[in-house]
Amino acid sequence: MREITTHRVEGDTNDGLTIKVTDDAGAGGANHRYEISGIDWARNPSGVGPDRNAPAMIIFQQGGIPSSGVNGVTHEALLAIVADRLESFQAGPFPSQENATALQNVHEALRALHKRTQNRIRRGVEGQAVA
Repeated sequence: MREITTHRVEGDTNDGLTIKVTDDAGAGGANHRYEISGIDWARNPSGVGPDRNAPAMIIFQQGGIPSSGVNGVTHEALLAIVADRLESFQAGPFPSQENATALQNVHEALRALHKRTQNRIRRGVEGQAVA
């Protein structure tokens, strides 16, 4: 298990969040399961569930969808969520240049991943363990 700390800014609320990689890397070299702890679910009106002290889990797609089915989230899905939140903040009462820059970069990341998928579809290798 390893810990990720790149989300932290000293003195920020992210200091209270701990992100751990909780599985071994897969065939492509990436991990698939991440655990985020330090969340006080009881203080969040959206925090629901039987165990309000449980960590948040992010499970990524493992294996190609044709062979493995949809068994986890994709980078694109998480980036779409981040883009939606940043777009909402920008449309709200407190837009900022920093959020605008972050949103631009999230959209660029989505475009790059979409291009990769389109190239793999065109080559007939989408969903396969091929670069």
